Order: sequence, then structure tokens, then C-alpha cells
Amino acid sequence: MTAREYFISRLKDPEETSHVRNQTGKATFTPSYLQSVFDNFMTLCAMVPLLIFTCLNSFIHQRIPQQIRISGSLVAIGLVFLVTAIMVKVPMDPLPFFVFTMISIVFINSFGAILQSSLFGLAGLLPVSYTAPIMSGQGLAGTFAALAMIFSIAIGAQQPESFIGYFTTACVTIVLAIVSYVVLPHMDFFRYYSMKDKTEYRVYNAELETKRDLIKKDENGMEQNNSKIIPIHNPDEQPSVIAIFKKLWVLALSVCFVFTVTIGVFPAITAKVSTVLGEGNKWGLYFIPVSCFLLFNVFDWTGRSLTALFTWPGMDSCLLPVMVVLRVIFVPLFMLCNVTPRYYLPVVFSHDAWYIVFMIFFSISNGYLASLCMCFGPKKVLVHEAETAGAVMAFFLSLGLALGAAVSFLVRILI
Repeated sequence: MTAREYFISRLKDPEETSHVRNQTGKATFTPSYLQSVFDNFMTLCAMVPLLIFTCLNSFIHQRIPQQIRISGSLVAIGLVFLVTAIMVKVPMDPLPFFVFTMISIVFINSFGAILQSSLFGLAGLLPVSYTAPIMSGQGLAGTFAALAMIFSIAIGAQQPESFIGYFTTACVTIVLAIVSYVVLPHMDFFRYYSMKDKTEYRVYNAELETKRDLIKKDENGMEQNNSKIIPIHNPDEQPSVIAIFKKLWVLALSVCFVFTVTIGVFPAITAKVSTVLGEGNKWGLYFIPVSCFLLFNVFDWTGRSLTALFTWPGMDSCLLPVMVVLRVIFVPLFMLCNVTPRYYLPVVFSHDAWYIVFMIFFSISNGYLASLCMCFGPKKVLVHEAETAGAVMAFFLSLGLALGAAVSFLVRILI
């Protein structure tokens, strides 16, 4: 998203640009065919592999070790970003570059799906408070991307070389993630929850488990307290995906619906809103980067982070799915903002303030409710089913993203 201008600039048709200059005497940048379809193909190449490989991981995670899935995905994604950074300096015709870019997007989202699903499965083995940082981290990443976009506009970065920093930053971040994951298995806290080759135990009182910082174990690996301790499962027994889904289907469908609504309007509709206060001044240049992308990511991050402080409503509360469904009201609200071009609906909320208020509540509810569902999902099942439950929840999250991308086309047509 942040480096979109770099990709668009490399898809210009040299012959068409030259022809327009010769006819008019000035540079007229008419989008080429590849430029006009870039966003559509980018969405397609991102969402389809994301959905397929997240679904695939729900089944293969029992056969492929967690270490291989996570570290392998990180290395693969890092290599793709490294090659992408190198390609900034390599001249290519628009069509080969378009194909290369789409293949890169497919690879990144394929391995990203396995990584995301595996991380949620890993977090499912830990107390509920450890899922929130994963969701919060995704929101923080979006905030950095939005800030990078605004910074690029502020310094007037137009040359392709200026975008190489995005890709090298991604490479450095991935290296740090790999180092962190290598260190993780050496932590006693992590080993306690992730041991698979021994009989596993779980504290009967879940409330004590979620608030415990460190766990004291005796020489047999059992917890020393007065809580009721029960054996969980036979290590050779494989959890059933269908049986697990029956236990958490409400939460799975809820997180799916949250992202269907969100992606249904963001950014396909929200990025098309025009300002009424910034025509002809700098606010017009910064309106969408600030009011749409930065505002969404900051408050989405805020909503995700709130689940680390409190988790209301409760895991079994009927209020949670009701709140999720009520978010659909944001679809008509944004459709009635100053979206351009428009053909059917009137503009009801033309002022920038309406759009900003809607965006704040839209983004904070997305982050909070999605994070709440992802935290609760693995806690609806037994300990040995938690990793599979996390993978199932990640699949429905990806399904929501894919459905939202499809819905966005319909919503745009209705405007």
C-alpha cells in the first residue's frame, strides 16, 4: 500500500507517454492498461493465496512442525522483499515487471498466511492475554505504513529509489522477528505451555491462568498451587477441525463478519472521499493519507490494544455478536459521505468532520471486536486443541478479508 506509487510509476507505457507528448507538446499522464488494473490484480493476488493457505494450514499444522512453518515463512518473505529491493535498480518493461510484482504478492501472502495462522495457533497455547499483542502489532504495522506514506508526500519523494527504504526496512524487521523466534523456545514460560512430548496439564481455574506472570513447576513439570489440575489428552490423539469449529463457530463467524464489513468499505470507499475544506490547499493533499489511512490505523491499533486491559463483553456473552453485526451501519454511513465519483446516492454527510468521526468509531470497533474474537477463540476449546483453534480463527479472519474485497466492488457500484 505504502509503495503503491512506485509500482504504478513503473507500469507506465513508454510508447503511449511519448505519443501523448508529441501530440500535445506537454506531458499528459493517461493511465496505461496495466496501471488501471493494478489495484484489482493486487487485491486478487493477495486475498486468494491468503485464504487458500490459511485454510491449508488449518490441516497441515499437525503434520509440519511449528518451527518449520514459522521460521520458513519468515525466511521466504524476507527473501521476496530482498529481491524486490534489488529490482528497484533493475530496468524492466512494464509487462514483465507487472508479472514479477504479482508473483511476489502471491508468494508474500501465501507464506504470510501460513505465518499468521501459525502465530495465532502458537498464541492459542498461551494465556488469553498473549493473543492481544499479535493483533496490536498488526495495527502498529499499519500505523507505520501510513506515517511512511505521509512522510513521502511531505518530502516530495517521487523517484523509484526513494521507495527502496520500504523494502529494506521490511527485511530488517523480518531478521529481528527471526531472532526473536529463535530465542522464544529457550524461555521456561513458553516451554511449559508448548510441550507436546509430555502429558500436558491445565489449571482448572482459567482466571488464575490468564493473570499469572510466571509459573512455578516441580520436577515433574506440574504446577504447584491449590487449583484443580486435570490431564488433558493423549499426545497421539489428533484434534478434529470440524469438532473444534462447532465449539467456536460464533466467534469464528464474528471475526469473519468484522473484516467483511471493514474491507467492504476500507479503502475502496473511504479512500474515494473528497474533502470540502482542502480544495486548492495542502489539506487536500493530506486529507486521505491522514483522515483515512493514518486515522484508521491509529484507532484500529488502539482498539486492538484495549483488549490487553479488559475483555468486555465476556467470551460467552450474546452481546459480542450483536455488537459485531451492528457495525454494518458504517457501510451506508460511508456511502453517504462525499465519495467521488457517484451516480445514484446523494451526499448526506459532506463535511470532513462527519467522515472523521465515522472513521474513528469504525476503526476502533474493528480493532477491539476483532482482537476480542481472536483472543477468545482458542479459550473455547481444550488445551491440546488450542493451536488448531487458533488456525481455524485465522482462516475465518482471512475469509472475512476475501469476502470484504468482493463486497467492496458491489458497494462501489451502488454509489
